[in-house]
Amino acid sequence: MDITSSLLDILCGSIISEHIRSDDIGFFDKEKSVSFFRKKAEKHTADKKKNVTLETFDGDILLSERLDRRILPDVPDPTGQRTSFDRRGVVDDPNDVDAVMKKRKSGIRYKSKFPVTVDFRDQDGKAHTLKGESRDISETGILVRLEKEDAEQLKEASETELRFDIPPGSMPEGHEMSIHTAASCVRVFERDGETCAGFEFAEDLGTYMHRHKDRYLYVSSVILLLFISMMVVLMRSESVIYFKYNAVMYSYSIIAAMFLLTRYAFGALYRPVKIDPAFKPSVTIIIPCFNEETWISRTIISCMNQSYPPDKLEVIVVDDCSTDRSVEVIKDTIEKIASAEGERTDIRNRLSYIVQEQNAGKRAALCRGVDVAKGEFVIFVDSDSFLDPYAVVNLVQPFKDPKMGGVAGRTDVANTYTNSLTKMQSVRYYIAFRVMKASEALFDTVTCLSGPLSCYRKSIVKEHEEAWLNQKFLGHKATFGDDRAMTNFVLSHHRTYYQDTAVCSTIVPNKQKVFLKQQMRWKRSWLRESLMAGAFMWRKEPFAALNFYIGLLVPILAPIVVAYNLFYVPFTQHIFPTTFLVGLLLMSLMMSIAQLFFRKSSTWYFGFLFCLYYEVVLLWQMPLAWVTFWKSTWGTRMTPSDVKEKEKRQRHKNAPVDTAEPDAIEKNEGTRAKADAVSGEKHAAPSAGKHAENKRGKHANV
Repeated sequence: MDITSSLLDILCGSIISEHIRSDDIGFFDKEKSVSFFRKKAEKHTADKKKNVTLETFDGDILLSERLDRRILPDVPDPTGQRTSFDRRGVVDDPNDVDAVMKKRKSGIRYKSKFPVTVDFRDQDGKAHTLKGESRDISETGILVRLEKEDAEQLKEASETELRFDIPPGSMPEGHEMSIHTAASCVRVFERDGETCAGFEFAEDLGTYMHRHKDRYLYVSSVILLLFISMMVVLMRSESVIYFKYNAVMYSYSIIAAMFLLTRYAFGALYRPVKIDPAFKPSVTIIIPCFNEETWISRTIISCMNQSYPPDKLEVIVVDDCSTDRSVEVIKDTIEKIASAEGERTDIRNRLSYIVQEQNAGKRAALCRGVDVAKGEFVIFVDSDSFLDPYAVVNLVQPFKDPKMGGVAGRTDVANTYTNSLTKMQSVRYYIAFRVMKASEALFDTVTCLSGPLSCYRKSIVKEHEEAWLNQKFLGHKATFGDDRAMTNFVLSHHRTYYQDTAVCSTIVPNKQKVFLKQQMRWKRSWLRESLMAGAFMWRKEPFAALNFYIGLLVPILAPIVVAYNLFYVPFTQHIFPTTFLVGLLLMSLMMSIAQLFFRKSSTWYFGFLFCLYYEVVLLWQMPLAWVTFWKSTWGTRMTPSDVKEKEKRQRHKNAPVDTAEPDAIEKNEGTRAKADAVSGEKHAAPSAGKHAENKRGKHANV
């Protein structure tokens, strides 16, 4: 019997007591009983899915928070009229930022719609069971829709217990599990024609999950990580023994294994810089935007809703001559915020927008914002990235070091639960930041300050502004890879860092075609900028430099090594590549188990699937990147470089040129071809007005 069948049999066994009757299967027959249990399991799973509803937005499944009555609830009130006083009568110490952040997260209510069972006893001690459906849930309580007559019984109830399953996508990753907890009914009321009962949990979900799930996952994942690491080391010792038979391949094997193991080890040692309440320098957030009408409003609001002194925070939106409703949405959002906040936080002087007269590229848009920025630091945020309310205050903390030039925040995937592709990307993003960037941060040499959320000293950006805009490689203008390019300018003479507590979430591609084009673009920019970084990285700390050059060599040679082990050796020497495949399996498992260790999420096994997907599909993009890494076309939207490429192709066909952005790209790809958590590169903005046209018209990609 295979593993899948065994797991299914276990699932079947868990529902026997609920569904089986002795006359259903008669005398025991293995084949018939397994078939019976299989059908019951499939029906059980289908029934659970049928009763769960997740909200979608523009085709993506996103966490849906129940909004506060205020549009900017986390902004400190300079007048002192509003304080951090919560409904439970607790006043937070504003200097204890960690406690305030924890309390805020525990109070976020997420819209939900899944079955809830309520068990209780009446005044006579008689047990009752009610069936309801959730309407929202937080760490501390849940709102349940019930029949009116059922809800009335709860007013005199005692020994109340709740049973429900939190489905993936209803709450942040790691919360998906079965809950059976004591609770108390705090109120019953009518809303929108429904009778609802509000329950407060006897212990918050964080504590409950730690007792029933998290601590066991923590211990088991640590054991598995140690076991996998030991297995990898033992396998590489075999490479040492057989080194003389193929020095090149075994050298690569040893170097690659040690490189990955040290990355995980250094990532485990990483710690973010703690918040100093007294350190809050002036910052300007710059949001470049190109055809992002779907997400730009949410991005602007998240950037304004920061737990940061209002007089030290400025937001500038630069529209890159969008052809959709982006400008209209930007104007409406600014007016909405200004009307709601009034003069209390001086919105009209802190939130502004610029519309470029022509499409000039993301770099020109960012520089246009930098030119008018008032803050000492500038924060670059992509137009489909959403900031946590404490992102800015965390992001600036490493700058207490005067040698620090740039800092990257963590980027999570906002649409994780849309499909399998987004789940794989979610695991990849988290490991790329929490392990890979964290290991680089240990030596203050983060090699990519990702586009969704990164912060720089404005003086450094201004110093390299013209070189950044004019960047060429082998005679071709560099249009994407703006984040890596700026990181190189900063890293060449300053330190760079990764701040894990500065969090934003972003929309990732949910279609294979768009995803593959994005990955091709990233590989080209990675190769280009890594080669350029190689000219100065040798001046950094020896271990950081060694780590960088190995990290450059391993991915470039990977296609050759894989082809040699999977094709050349089996066909020429008739040896099955067992060792190679086991090594690949172990490294894939390490990525998945690391996700389980850090996030306790049900998406952990998608890390394993992503590694397989990478070996089968993404790996083979690298050879193409070798011979096309000078190309400046995006592939997922009609930038000026794409228009020129299209003109060139059509000239050979003697066909008329259509330079308009195709509807299919506009609809399906426009909002997704973006700077990702690892490379952050997206065409989102331009340069504008007469000042911009005169100053850098010669640099525009038109």
